[in-house]
Amino acid sequence: MSIFHLAYHVDDLDKARAFYGGLLGCIEGRSTETWVDYNFFGHQISLHLGPVFASANTGKVGDHMVPMPHLGVILTQAEWQVLADRLTKAGQDFTLAPTTRFAGEPGEQSTMFFHDPAGNPIEIKGFADMSGVFAT
Repeated sequence: MSIFHLAYHVDDLDKARAFYGGLLGCIEGRSTETWVDYNFFGHQISLHLGPVFASANTGKVGDHMVPMPHLGVILTQAEWQVLADRLTKAGQDFTLAPTTRFAGEPGEQSTMFFHDPAGNPIEIKGFADMSGVFAT
């Protein structure tokens, strides 16, 4: 099994720690005064202080325009639901509220989009059948 590593900018490490570690429940790894690593659902992200990437809702997926570029992860449906419930209960502002798309089609999935405190867009997908991730 391989894991991805993605490094990107945030504008405040304390806010990033509260969001990624506190709200999302990611485990913090190494850090310095200018960056922090997280176990992002089994993958490594490195958050560095700096100017945040520009993003815009230019990606058309189904009936929705979604932010591009964005970071995402795919969870089992049960894991996705736990996270969706936690974010909803915490009052997280969603770009696309938890929903199911492609119902009854190959690749049926639950999805939600939101932004971290620096404005970086994140998508979390949930699949009841992980074999459907690459279904056509």
